[in-house]
Amino acid sequence: MILLTLLVFVSLIQLGEFLSEYSKRGRDRNSLEVSCKKIRQSLHSSAFSEASKALLNIKQNYLVTTFAKESAQYLEEQNFPAIGKLSEEYEIKMAKRLEHTKIISTVSPMLGLMGTLIPLGPALIGLSQGDLETLAQNLMIAFATTVVGLFSAGIAYVLSQVRRRWYWEDMSDIDYILDIIEEKSGN
Repeated sequence: MILLTLLVFVSLIQLGEFLSEYSKRGRDRNSLEVSCKKIRQSLHSSAFSEASKALLNIKQNYLVTTFAKESAQYLEEQNFPAIGKLSEEYEIKMAKRLEHTKIISTVSPMLGLMGTLIPLGPALIGLSQGDLETLAQNLMIAFATTVVGLFSAGIAYVLSQVRRRWYWEDMSDIDYILDIIEEKSGN
């Protein structure tokens, strides 16, 4: 029951982080397209410094903007493999971020089921002895743990699904930036 309570608190904290992330998300495909055109034009004329400045001016959500800023330095150094590696690192960051809620959505129902089954033994003993008070108390615990486990899992599942879609969008934008840069590198 303690682990289950802990998972509920973690789920609620994750919900708060989710709402904060939602309020800060901004995806402007037109702005991204304009920035990528500037990058492409600068790279075709081998103006790596200008392309780097265009990367620094990308204003999207946090992950895409941070990727653009970090890759700007590599672009100025013409270190194209490092930009590809950076993209992979961002993919790993996103997967790691999703793991927390995925684990909660998987483990919470298990703990809820355990919390249901464990008090059923004493409840059945109470029933066999005619002790309806013990039966009622243990059944309340059993049903409460089920509900708490499902509540925690439900929150975590919804957060995982929405974040997965967000991060697919982010990776799509990062891949687009990477494709523009790799046109010049010949990869």
